Amino acid sequence: MIKKEKIKKSYTLLQITDLHLQASPKSQMRGLLTQSTFEAVLDHAKLNLHWPPDGILVTGDIVQDGSRAGYDRFKKTFHAYDIPILCIPGNHDDPIIMRELLDEPPFQFCGKVKFGKWQILLLSTFQDGKHAGAIDRVSLEALKKSLENPANEHVVICMHHQPLQMGSAWLDCIGLENSEQFTEIINKHESVRAVLWGHVHQASEQRINGVRWLSTPSTCSQFLPNSESFALDNQPPGMRWIKLGEMGQIKTYVEWITYF
Repeated sequence: MIKKEKIKKSYTLLQITDLHLQASPKSQMRGLLTQSTFEAVLDHAKLNLHWPPDGILVTGDIVQDGSRAGYDRFKKTFHAYDIPILCIPGNHDDPIIMRELLDEPPFQFCGKVKFGKWQILLLSTFQDGKHAGAIDRVSLEALKKSLENPANEHVVICMHHQPLQMGSAWLDCIGLENSEQFTEIINKHESVRAVLWGHVHQASEQRINGVRWLSTPSTCSQFLPNSESFALDNQPPGMRWIKLGEMGQIKTYVEWITYF
């Protein structure tokens, strides 16, 4: 588990998601070179006043084809940074390879990390052979225990699959299958400030009982919101910045690579 020892008044996180890298850096998906869009997002992030962040959240689908070469290239990209890279698997990922390659500093695979008074919980929703996700029984119990710990003043929960309905029939069929169990746990614990996810290739925000529920766009192509069947949006690659305050406040916004 990666720890941040120095207590600060605020912490900044960068969330990127759904990179869909492949074995070849020249591979395309939906007409885009996903390696190039990934690099463009990072290059743009480095121009932001918030750079470098205290941590980078990578919320799944790092690769599209489960290739070791894709993960190796991802790993090499971040090895030059002295920043915790917090990774969770998506439905296209290979968790076995991820744990092997992405679970030593500066990388962390699932688990939790502490930033001052903030606890970041990294949940796997991966299900072998399925596009939909679920949190297994053991992980749900661990989540309950973690949230019952009074030392966890402010909590952000990160996952790949969406725990809320997105208003798109085809996407809602491949979300978090046990979302009711998950949301029931969240509703019982006031320490939870936000839930973040990827998978849906679009930005959204809801506030429910004081909790921010946030989806973040992909570093490559985006899905058209509120569509009954699969459709692409014309939005460019994106990312999300998150600022965590010592009193539990959250400031967040999505940044689009509009020149891409």
